[in-house]
Amino acid sequence: MARIKINQPDNFIFTTEVTLRISDINYGGHMGNDAVLSIVHDARIAFLKSLGYAELDIEGLGIIMSDSAIIYKSEAFHGETLEINIGISDTHKYGMDIIYFIQEKQSQREVARVKTGILFFDYNERKVKNTPEEFVNKCNQ
Repeated sequence: MARIKINQPDNFIFTTEVTLRISDINYGGHMGNDAVLSIVHDARIAFLKSLGYAELDIEGLGIIMSDSAIIYKSEAFHGETLEINIGISDTHKYGMDIIYFIQEKQSQREVARVKTGILFFDYNERKVKNTPEEFVNKCNQ
């Protein structure tokens, strides 16, 4: 079976932290796989806010997720603080990949690598739009 590979970007441009809640924990006593996408969603919102944007207003456009991939590296447990590092890769005409490197803050244990493909989207027209140059410039500063 082929394994997913998520290439790390040359640099991470944003970092945030999340403390794992009991609702993030599954019956196995560790972070559930469903919690990972919610955690990176919160991290993405914080990243966009740091640039002065919201998911529905990036230079007048919204974003829509085209795909996602997760590689689990270790368990994470209730009460642990996760550090989520965000970088951008594979910028193209209509979007880019956002890469998330998640580690447990105190031990620096790698927990997961995540990639979400995003497209820029006009929710009024219901159409994919070109990647805003100003957004790319802010990400590259």
